[in-house]
Amino acid sequence: MSELLGLEDAQARLLALAPRLPPEAIATEAAQGRYLAEDILAARTQPAADLSAMDGYALAPGAGPWAMVGESRAGVPFAGALAANQCVRISTGAVVPAGADRVLLQEDAAVAEGQVTTADAPPPGRHIRSRGFDFGAGDVLLTRGTPMTPGRIALALAAGHRRVTTARRVRVAVMDSGDELAPDPAHCAPHQVPASNAAMIAAMLAPLGCEVARIGPVPDDHAALAAALAQAESADILITSGGASVGDHDLIKPALAAWGADIAFWKVAIKPGKPLLVATRPNAGGSQVILGLPGNPVSSFVTAFLFALPLVRAAMGAAAPLPRSETVITGEALPAIGRRREFLRAVREGGAVRCAGSQDSSALSALALADCLIDRPAHAPALPVGAAVTVFPLQNG
Repeated sequence: MSELLGLEDAQARLLALAPRLPPEAIATEAAQGRYLAEDILAARTQPAADLSAMDGYALAPGAGPWAMVGESRAGVPFAGALAANQCVRISTGAVVPAGADRVLLQEDAAVAEGQVTTADAPPPGRHIRSRGFDFGAGDVLLTRGTPMTPGRIALALAAGHRRVTTARRVRVAVMDSGDELAPDPAHCAPHQVPASNAAMIAAMLAPLGCEVARIGPVPDDHAALAAALAQAESADILITSGGASVGDHDLIKPALAAWGADIAFWKVAIKPGKPLLVATRPNAGGSQVILGLPGNPVSSFVTAFLFALPLVRAAMGAAAPLPRSETVITGEALPAIGRRREFLRAVREGGAVRCAGSQDSSALSALALADCLIDRPAHAPALPVGAAVTVFPLQNG
């Protein structure tokens, strides 16, 4: 039997196969969750003029008192220039008029008969947001591969960009298969289990903004699998769940071969999730990637987190598609690990992490509680309470 691939090796091989999607220009307001296909350079300077950071009085140089000669409001600047010992009433965000070099807070000012005095005159430059302090025209603000967030959408708009360029949305087909799967969870015979993997994987993909089509559940039958695969003809990525192991009724591999797919690699040295399958197939868009996940729900979830989500992010142009890890301490003793790297479903409480419950690959109750995965290397020794461990927070992946 060939040696199992390590996690990072398998991830690297998979991401190298990610579909290369054409770019498209979209409205900046609609870019949430999309990844930039090109850098964003500022088309304007922000702020475009010196602005007041506070409500008060814009003062010209001088020892005071200052004669108040007008007002500068946000969006309605004072039209003239100030001479020595003159000032204008000014509001937060308003343009500081020519001739003024500081802003006096309104609570520090005394106003009588058009004259402003103070016992605490501010130094030059105080309470002024200088022109260009945020960014200047031509500055690189966001780089290719950056995910668009609400703050980055605001930045792109402030920089003068009504539209941004991102990769086209990834088209993903998700299919679960197995004779034991009942399509209706309310009508499930004793020899069946409700089909949940495809719905789970589609929900994991939803925050990425890709287009997801669900297929199945499909029975363990060559003709049924061929018909189901035909429905995924136009998908950029096909994710299957179940049927990728070595049993007599695990038919995904022969079905994919009959469909024209070539196996890139199979089996990864992780637990749960060993029988992971990756294949490619030519299609109208260039090359379709097929990711075959195990059928056990927890195995399907863990491999979707470690492989399917990064693959979709990479296809969407993400510069950093892999999930991020953190180091925390364990709140309970952890057992030694065998030959395969293990990912334990866990919860963080009070700065420590503990297992969420049963680590069996069919235990959905523990998976539902989990907010992270503890990453335990192969052959790792037993750990006492308080030992440092690496975790993958599930909300960031």
